[in-house]
Amino acid sequence: MAEVKSDIQIAREARMQPIKDILSKVGVPDENFAFSPMGRHIAKINLEYLKTLKKENGKLILVTAITPTPAGEGKTTTSVGLNDGLNKIGKKSIVCLREPSLGPSFGMKGGAAGGGYAQVVPMEQINLHFTGDFHAITSAHNLLSALIDNHIYWGNKLNIDVRRVVWRRVMDMNDRSLRSIIVDLGGVANGYPRQDSFDITVASELMAIFCLATDLKDLENRIGNITIGYTRDKQSIYAKDLNAQGPMTVLLKEAIRPNVTQTLENNPAIIHGGPFANIAHGCNSVIATKAGLKLADYVVTEAGFGADLGAEKFLDIKCRKSDLKPDCVVIVATIRALKMHGGVAKEDLKKENVSALKEGMVNLRRHINNIRKFGLPVTVAVNHFITDTEDEMKTLLDFCETQGVKASKCTHWSNGSEGTIELAKNVTEICEDKKDTFKFLYEDDLPLFKKIEKIAQEIYSASEVVADTKVRQQLKDFEEKGYGKLPVCIAKTQYSFSTDPNLKGAPTGHVLPVREVRLSSGAEFIVVVCGEIMTMPGLPRVPAADSIKLNDKGEIEGLF
Repeated sequence: MAEVKSDIQIAREARMQPIKDILSKVGVPDENFAFSPMGRHIAKINLEYLKTLKKENGKLILVTAITPTPAGEGKTTTSVGLNDGLNKIGKKSIVCLREPSLGPSFGMKGGAAGGGYAQVVPMEQINLHFTGDFHAITSAHNLLSALIDNHIYWGNKLNIDVRRVVWRRVMDMNDRSLRSIIVDLGGVANGYPRQDSFDITVASELMAIFCLATDLKDLENRIGNITIGYTRDKQSIYAKDLNAQGPMTVLLKEAIRPNVTQTLENNPAIIHGGPFANIAHGCNSVIATKAGLKLADYVVTEAGFGADLGAEKFLDIKCRKSDLKPDCVVIVATIRALKMHGGVAKEDLKKENVSALKEGMVNLRRHINNIRKFGLPVTVAVNHFITDTEDEMKTLLDFCETQGVKASKCTHWSNGSEGTIELAKNVTEICEDKKDTFKFLYEDDLPLFKKIEKIAQEIYSASEVVADTKVRQQLKDFEEKGYGKLPVCIAKTQYSFSTDPNLKGAPTGHVLPVREVRLSSGAEFIVVVCGEIMTMPGLPRVPAADSIKLNDKGEIEGLF
């Protein structure tokens, strides 16, 4: 039996081309005005060059997924494979992805550079520090934290109520010990003690702003509008009151330029920004997506986790803020995950079980129907695993046919673009026939609580939303302050339509409990925290970090 190579082995054997040659495939000239090399195989596109592009926008393909297992269902891998497949059949295509966070890379989920023979490279750099964008966001975020406490220390002219500072600190790592802390201990010289907390960088409002901003000026304005806290009489205090928007934008000046790398098959990939989808809105930057649409005829982009989280937020938040409209939605499904939704335990997922597969297909049906509520056409990509049997595959493909959806068996993990040719053809056929029927799930004028109810009932099939008086009053306060027309970003578990990660399949009649709501006045949405979701994840009992090391050759091992 042939050796099954690890992702990092495959990536290390890649024959990468100089980044100027990759960019030339989409018409980017080899000039300093157009891009800045970040080494031999990575570049940043210059915003000034992007402003000169007049080409009509290409077709936008959104890749999402069914409710995932903890290992994920291969959404990034499928996005990369589909991009390679489109280029294989003669289309000019770019894939636009999020940058990986160090939290999952060293935690449970691993990196986010694809897998097998459908990867973006250089894999180690992308999954680790890459071009330093996340470090810039972390630094800019924490600069604001430092300015807040410094202002309080030097007399507190703005009368900031130390009990009502809502701007938390961040770091790009899973560290549950920092979820709730006390700062400014150590006496008079160190300030006034107060309660504080850390979020992971990808949950930062600054990350959301970074990914929704259209240019540097828009970025600076949005940063200035961040609500950092309140006075004792509950008057809002903004980052611009501390003159923070200038220096924070300076720290992000280079980061805001989209990063370009390549796939294993030497097709262009833009990787930029990365908010979590279970905590934040889960999409790469607007600047990157719009750049791709001007450079290529097709753009493949992904939205995090299942369609109930990433796709809903992509459509109701990102598209609402940027005038983007997908031409086609690809739902990634795996037989193993559908068997899990049919009641099979994790350790038995490799065994054939057609009856459990049939039971679990209610999850896929729910996601298909949900996407159709946005007026968008759907196709299904079945991400194939070697443990999938012919009977299981036929059962799933036949089911999709009964739903009026074309489905493709995809073997990109083992075969690269050859494994997504059928999917690529399905997608192009949909894009060419697509009519403009896109619509949002809710209108801007709907009250905030009604927006939460709309998502809960229409997307999650919940019977009701439960929130205490304090939460309801906060929502009313947001509306009175002029934020009532903002979209809502629901933070909940990615493992179920409900807030109970153990409730699989397609549950109905459950309750959506709202624990707290947060105003993201710079990003321009309301974060609705539900159930036990954490904005600072913890590491698992055996984190991925346990197996990551340098070998005797100085090469990284264990990264996946």
